Amino acid sequence: QVQLVESGGGLVQPGGSLRLSCVASGMIYTRYAVGWYRQVPGKQREVVARIIKGGGTIYGDSVKGRFAITRDNRVDTHYLHMNNLKVEDTAVYYCNAHEWTKDPSTGFWGQGTQVTVSS
Repeated sequence: QVQLVESGGGLVQPGGSLRLSCVASGMIYTRYAVGWYRQVPGKQREVVARIIKGGGTIYGDSVKGRFAITRDNRVDTHYLHMNNLKVEDTAVYYCNAHEWTKDPSTGFWGQGTQVTVSS
């Protein structure tokens, strides 16, 4: 059974940093592209960062230059490094994994981890 488990969320002040982790199980991890998405109440889920075929990365416009996505295939885990956090980054963050040539909507999702940025 495929499972993605996020961790690392919490409360942080504006300008601070967090690292989110997503541990995958029940899959051959290297066969999957991975990403992070976020959602706030009343709004649609939006892409934050993705690692796509060939190892390239895609970032949402609002996080470019502040966030970075990485993966460690040795431990079936991908990360979201979040720097210079802003109040508007507050959301539930979800990790995703999907087959390399497929759309993220065809893949798997974690349960989410709350990130709250507040002074």
